[in-house]
Amino acid sequence: MMDKTFEPASVEARINKAWEEADAFKAGRGAAPGAEPYCIVIPPPNVTGSLHMGHALNNTLQDLLCRFERLRGKDVLWQPGTDHAGIATQMVVERKLAAENKTDRRTMGREAFLAEVWKWKEESGGTIVNQLKRLGASCDWSRERFTMDEGLSAAVLKVFVGLHKQGLIYRAKRLVNWDPKFQTAISDIEVLQLEKTGSFKWQRGGEEAFDAGKLEKALAKDPNGHLYYFDYPIAGAAYDPENPATYITVATTRPETMLGDTGVAVHPENDKLKGLIGKNAVLPLVGRVIPIFGDDYADPEKGTGAVKITPAHDFNDFDVGKRNSLRVVNILDGEARILIQDNADFLEGAAPEAETLALHGLDRFAARKAVVGLMEARGLLRKVEPNTHTVPHGDRSDVVIEPWLTDQWYVDVQPLAQRALAAVRDGKTRITPESWTKTYNDWLENIEPWCVSRQLWWGHQIPAWYGPDGECFVAESEAAAQALALSHYGGPVELKRDDDVLDTWFSSALWPFSTLGWPEETPELKRYYPTATLVTGFDIIFFWVARMMMMGLNFMDEVPFRDVYLHAMVRDEKGAKMSKSKGNVIDPLVLIDTYGADALRFTFAAMAAQGRDIKLATSRVEGYRNFATKIWNAARFAEINGCLRAEGFDPATVTLPLNRWILSEAARTAETVAAGIESFKFNEAADAAYRFVWGQFCDWYLELSKPVLQAEELDAAGTAARAETQATVAHVIDLICQLLHPFMPFLTEELWAQKAHAGAARAVPAGEAGLVCLTRWPELSALVDETAEAEIGFVVDLISDIRSIRSETNVPGGTQVPLVLVKASAATKAAVEAWAPMIERLARLSAIEFADEAPGQSAQIIVRGEVAALPLAGIIDLDAERGRLNKELAKLDQDIAAVERKLGNPDFMARAPEEIVEENRERKAAAEARKLKIAEALERLA
Repeated sequence: MMDKTFEPASVEARINKAWEEADAFKAGRGAAPGAEPYCIVIPPPNVTGSLHMGHALNNTLQDLLCRFERLRGKDVLWQPGTDHAGIATQMVVERKLAAENKTDRRTMGREAFLAEVWKWKEESGGTIVNQLKRLGASCDWSRERFTMDEGLSAAVLKVFVGLHKQGLIYRAKRLVNWDPKFQTAISDIEVLQLEKTGSFKWQRGGEEAFDAGKLEKALAKDPNGHLYYFDYPIAGAAYDPENPATYITVATTRPETMLGDTGVAVHPENDKLKGLIGKNAVLPLVGRVIPIFGDDYADPEKGTGAVKITPAHDFNDFDVGKRNSLRVVNILDGEARILIQDNADFLEGAAPEAETLALHGLDRFAARKAVVGLMEARGLLRKVEPNTHTVPHGDRSDVVIEPWLTDQWYVDVQPLAQRALAAVRDGKTRITPESWTKTYNDWLENIEPWCVSRQLWWGHQIPAWYGPDGECFVAESEAAAQALALSHYGGPVELKRDDDVLDTWFSSALWPFSTLGWPEETPELKRYYPTATLVTGFDIIFFWVARMMMMGLNFMDEVPFRDVYLHAMVRDEKGAKMSKSKGNVIDPLVLIDTYGADALRFTFAAMAAQGRDIKLATSRVEGYRNFATKIWNAARFAEINGCLRAEGFDPATVTLPLNRWILSEAARTAETVAAGIESFKFNEAADAAYRFVWGQFCDWYLELSKPVLQAEELDAAGTAARAETQATVAHVIDLICQLLHPFMPFLTEELWAQKAHAGAARAVPAGEAGLVCLTRWPELSALVDETAEAEIGFVVDLISDIRSIRSETNVPGGTQVPLVLVKASAATKAAVEAWAPMIERLARLSAIEFADEAPGQSAQIIVRGEVAALPLAGIIDLDAERGRLNKELAKLDQDIAAVERKLGNPDFMARAPEEIVEENRERKAAAEARKLKIAEALERLA
């Protein structure tokens, strides 16, 4: 006997164990002979990570695809693995060492520190893998890979050396995003742009004297968020603050960087300032003479119209400086402290004051305050004003990121990008939603060199060795580098390996083929490459998707995947981005503990509309937990009513219209669900499954079957009808298990096991190890029955429409009303007469009549072309009801107009948070939907 309720917590671990013991998800398990391969490589989560909503959505969709294709008999490999996560892991281990009062990383040395990292990885690095199993991820866990395991490390070395031989990897001094806390370059995705606004305001010649104390307090609160206006004297002219010909005013948010200025840009068409183009300015505090030149980068309408150019400390300035042949002067060290003493680049052509040299060694923000003070003391500070702008911060260090000039390794990806562009353009790889193709193309068409080196210890150490004169030898091993050095120098020399490691995205770019065994020619590589589908977030289309495309085409001469599905973001129920600072983060593991993994998975699938963010409300997850309960209760109802699998049952031979109808609807649903999954329209697939299971099977079919299943006295025909219905119910529950399995694997696996013991035989193939995950997707097209659908579908629609009109017109719930069918066809009359008792009971009718004309004072409905009327005279006041509906209609028109005014207001659209705009759009859509309902009700009352 089935338990009274479905308890996910008591089921999920047991089913996971059953899958594991059966090796249910090993590559090729359960595949049909000669099966087509289907492979997905998991976006490798950080080894430091724990399951968050993005992971939960991403892996739910991947699992849904893999379980579906496994049911369809394909040779499925879902390749799992984790990423070594350079900065994150190093940070975790350093914190652990500090908490244990052990020596710090630099004191213990590289070798000892890396031993600590590997130890941590073995002890604590598998957390997220176990959490993915709790979600139901059907990966081939026997093939789990790690971006720093031996095989993947060999792949990284081969690719680096190969790209170097192709002339695509080189070392250069360029600007990078520099994290002063971790003292390493970081990628754009690791940079957060945070909005800052200051509070200090002052103007030279104003009513208030400059107050250094107030500025210090404002900077202590937040050193960012101000715009400072400095006068730079014109060379050869005596500075006169009242004479614009003697100075040029620049504005900056980072005063300390002026120490590295090497030019001032003015737009060539700036009427006010273009007369200064070709002259020189004297850089205050430094004494360096710098050119004033024309460049389109200077916006005449922004700031002062003149832009100080600091090529070593601003990405835009670097480009401006390059095209105008400006000097590049770095004035910061790796910890973002002022570096000017003994700095040859800084001192060249300069005559710094003693107070300027005293800035050496100051933190950048302390230097900011000092520079402003020095400029004010010399009368060169024109004003300071609050300024709202974005400031880059490290996503893990939470410190301000500096554009910093340093030697790094780069990949010239432009040649690789051409093939990646062509592959999508030619249809070898398809991106869904298609709208992201433009984003992909735009980035690749304007791609910049890729900085792949990081100043960390944890990661793939760059395979480059330096000779005593700095000559570099790139090779896969030190022995190979020594051989190159021997040939170069003519004798043995001591080599030193590059200390840097590779960006973690470098090893991840090889993931689709390195995880399958490359550079070895493995059977898996031959079988599963190129992979079938990649499922990932839109936010890493550049950092991962495009790079995998480039690397796969370059080293495998084939695209890494045929399809890329980019899912949207999971937000809170109001549409706001989840963040710890907002306190709106929802932990998927808490939802799994509370509602079960199936409820969370179905929520994701049902809300995964292409290109639309998921606004996750706990109530939605609870609703789908209720869906699971509904299915469980339906299965218990079947068990109580003797609906067991019947030996030899053939659904094609059923005779009762009701049974033919539900099998026909199952066939249509299987087709719709499959089409939805195949086209990555997961929400449409989930909706179709939900409508069939809850609406057609539970609410209608089981209800309509009760007279047959629960009749007390039966003749021979009744006995046969009951047996057929019992077998059909059991069979459809099996079909539901298969149709819902990709969405709700735990519930369906448990039901499958329960039903295996409920009957002596199984009409549906048992599958290997008796698991539904290893059965076959049902092929039901032969069961589509238009005749049965016409009969039962009409009865269902008739009852539904009567219920709707009763509700819309406020007919009291307990009141029975008559139904009149007007000029009904013979088929309709036969169907209604056959189902009259059920229609009367479910629609609360006092009688059903047939007539040539609709009675007066009646509400009319059209059901599949047939006219039905409900005489409501004496039951409701039709005039009053029409008045009420018209009043509500007018109110809805006002509400819609008010929202449209907001959405049509450019100021509102520019200022309102994204979630507020979306909330207004949804309010309008809901009002318009309600308006349609009321219009229908008024039409019926006409």
